[in-house]
Amino acid sequence: MACAAAGAACDARAGGFMLQEQSQLEIGRAFSGGAAAADDPSTIFYNPAGMTELPGIQIATGATALFIDSHQRDLGSTITRTTSVPLGPFPTFSSPIPISGGNGGNPFAPVVPVPTTYASAQIGQSRLWLGFGLSAPFGLKLRYAPDFVGRYNSTYSNMLTLNAQPSFAWRVNNSLSIGGGLDIQYADVTLEGAMPSAAAGGSDTKAKLSGDDIALGWNAGVLLKLDGGLRIGLHYRSQVKHDLKGKSELSGFSGALSGLNGSTPIRSPLTLPGSITASISFPLDSKTRFMATGRHYNWSVFDKLRVVFPDGTVSAKDYQYRDSWSLSAGLEHVRSDRLTLRAGAMFDRTPTNPAFLSTRVPDGDRSWLSTGLSYRLSPHLTLNASYAHVFIEKQTLVRTESFFGPVAVDYRLQSSGNVDMLATSVTARF
Repeated sequence: MACAAAGAACDARAGGFMLQEQSQLEIGRAFSGGAAAADDPSTIFYNPAGMTELPGIQIATGATALFIDSHQRDLGSTITRTTSVPLGPFPTFSSPIPISGGNGGNPFAPVVPVPTTYASAQIGQSRLWLGFGLSAPFGLKLRYAPDFVGRYNSTYSNMLTLNAQPSFAWRVNNSLSIGGGLDIQYADVTLEGAMPSAAAGGSDTKAKLSGDDIALGWNAGVLLKLDGGLRIGLHYRSQVKHDLKGKSELSGFSGALSGLNGSTPIRSPLTLPGSITASISFPLDSKTRFMATGRHYNWSVFDKLRVVFPDGTVSAKDYQYRDSWSLSAGLEHVRSDRLTLRAGAMFDRTPTNPAFLSTRVPDGDRSWLSTGLSYRLSPHLTLNASYAHVFIEKQTLVRTESFFGPVAVDYRLQSSGNVDMLATSVTARF
């Protein structure tokens, strides 16, 4: 029973929570610069080979503010309990009744910050560049109202990652550069959920899972510079395999079940997906260039969520995520020697599986529109600012889950939302 409770509380801590916002400049062109633009130290994240286009020492630091509007609408979620008194040779089932509660409100904080910092340096006059990036490539934080009708699916989810990326780049010749680096990644996850009482009229119980881990990944890229100003960039980022260690906490049980209350050590393997990026950039005239990027994400590595208890018992739930992809295109125009303008659009396919949706990640296909600018304050300092709006397709969650055997919850929820973001950064060149 404890295993089932922990499994229910653990409902989907992974999904479309990969944070695209790893460069405040790139947001302004909808990430179309990708692995080919190489005009800012954030290329360390998107393709470290691009550092060979950054002379001297360069530092970029900034943050993105996400304003997320997300809502769940109940379409008739119900709970069914099996009676304890049989009728003839067959057990008697109570009729499904609506789950009490509301729609949970907007589970996201009013403002969600995503900071980044990157630094690159050419080693003397050599062909070698070294760089370092600090970013948060995955993240999620939601808290629904206590009476949320979907509380048996989730009440609170918090995932934090911190990625340190020491990198290098080598200019092979005037046309070819290569680069790569390590991804030293810290992950911290906390999940909470409610469980229904086996008896009608009883109080909900609560379950909480938490754990953290440090794991390693790697990335590598190539940048080609061809005739006519054409650039082609390719980049690969590996998956990162975490083995989260922490505890499961149960509370609210009473009477004969009070022994279930307490804390138990657990571990949970979590693989975060890798990606492959292909980008092009070429000038349309002396002041305008076009950029386009395609990405593939191997989200299918997240098929199940597994929680392992000290006695070897494994609680697992299916999520069957699917590989996903995104396509983006953008334009950049040099308006003057101080001002550069940019804009872009992107379609980003959700990895979630319609048969296994969850309120922990209210995600859908996303369409981006963005704009931005860079203003050179001095020969050594540039201000970057961007705005983007993200349209998120509605998703309908239809799913049945069992608790303690005689209790079944049928979820019928529709998620909708959109995101606005404002991003600013400063690039210093020495």
